[in-house]
Amino acid sequence: MTFMPHGKQLVAGQWVAGDATFTSEPAHGASHAFSVGTADQVDAACRAAEEAFWSYGYSSSEERAKFLNAIADEIEARADAITEIGTSETGLPEARLQGERGRTTGQLRLFASHILKGDYLDKRHDEALPDRQPLPRPDLKLVQRPIGPVAVFGASNFPLAFSTAGGDTASALAAGCPVVVRGHPAHPGTGEIVAEAIAAAIKSCGLHPGVFSFIQGNGFEVGQALVQHPLITAVGFTGSLRGGRALFDMCAQRPVPIPFFGELGSVNPMFLLPAALSARGEAIAKGWAGSLTMGAGQFCTNPGVILVLEGPDADAFVATATEALGGIGKQTMLTDGIAAAYRSGSKRVAASSGVRELIGTSCETREAAPYVFETTGDNWLANEELGEEVFGPLGIVVRVKDEAQLLEIAKGLEGQLTCTLQMDEGDKDLARKLMPVLERKAGRVLANGFPTGVEVADSMVHGGPYPASTNFGATSVGTMAIRRFLRPVCYQNLPDDLLPAS
Repeated sequence: MTFMPHGKQLVAGQWVAGDATFTSEPAHGASHAFSVGTADQVDAACRAAEEAFWSYGYSSSEERAKFLNAIADEIEARADAITEIGTSETGLPEARLQGERGRTTGQLRLFASHILKGDYLDKRHDEALPDRQPLPRPDLKLVQRPIGPVAVFGASNFPLAFSTAGGDTASALAAGCPVVVRGHPAHPGTGEIVAEAIAAAIKSCGLHPGVFSFIQGNGFEVGQALVQHPLITAVGFTGSLRGGRALFDMCAQRPVPIPFFGELGSVNPMFLLPAALSARGEAIAKGWAGSLTMGAGQFCTNPGVILVLEGPDADAFVATATEALGGIGKQTMLTDGIAAAYRSGSKRVAASSGVRELIGTSCETREAAPYVFETTGDNWLANEELGEEVFGPLGIVVRVKDEAQLLEIAKGLEGQLTCTLQMDEGDKDLARKLMPVLERKAGRVLANGFPTGVEVADSMVHGGPYPASTNFGATSVGTMAIRRFLRPVCYQNLPDDLLPAS
């Protein structure tokens, strides 16, 4: 192997070990031992981050842009080694890791260019009106300012783009906030090599070493110590509803509560409207099969639910989708734990009243095959647990009796990351009825596509009402993600030379 992990924690520029270790569980290749982070190491990292904030938080956008670009350069310099250990640990194919690396460096460079424009600061100025009657108006200037050290939790399903140097880390650093990352135990070696890249960028840019620390662990202790540390001012998280909600509650229960920006998952319902179903049902069915099983279904934007009006066209759609999905073989899942949860979730859905299994394959290993079920709109409305996410290539087709029931189901949905309309011109009247509902339910509404592709761009929203995320006003993808780690400050009658640098 090109890169051999040393298994240490990065704390304010120093690689340190601990007494306890855990062993990685790669999909293939050799396993490695990694130190388990301690409360003392978390404390040291947070204190260093606070110290770094006094310089980094007051740095110029040019300095931070240089740093973000340097991180991207250092990641690309380690490209082959990252791909090698990433595929070993996760089982993801090389092409996926290469594409995800490009997304990771791309969003670092996007944030760098974005902060140079200055728009993210949302500057406002109300000039003084000394002669206004009955009272004069003071000079008022508003600007967004960084909030302080941020904790970031790596995600299991994106070892690069949502982990050590992923969107949460990149957006916090762009805002001017030092970061302490809790690495994900599903890919500890991948996290370590990316942390080395960030450490190299810190050194080349001459920054305070506390601007970034990286601490590993395979339990809850590191995460708990991190979100409860009094110097941490916000948390970025991508993961399960259960884990995210536990951390969210910890943040809310602190003596000084802090914001928790958690992206927690979604079933991403797709509304297959009648004209589109009639004209393009076969193509949509095949497209859905590909989207549902992409990356073994381990995307938080996986389209796990299809809603279709019952009738012959629905029959044809189900037949085509079943045939397409039946030809897709087993795929390696990210961890044994995720595979076990997928098996458990599949069994729960299969045992639900009024659900018929269309495709089911015994999955007793880390490899998973698709499960597809169908049910009626009446049964969906009577069984709330069918709307709970099963992480993996599992789909549910809901046969709806009429448009009124379709609207009823839409109104009953929990918060989602995405909702998709498959529609043709003849469906626009129904789509108009659905739109006011769907935009209340999701952070992103799509037409005639599949939600598993999340473009990293200024306009992207990756978030949504709870339980899709814990903050419906935020996004973890796109340039607006930076605003999570800023707060507005108004400066009244202050001379310009005392105001912060842009």
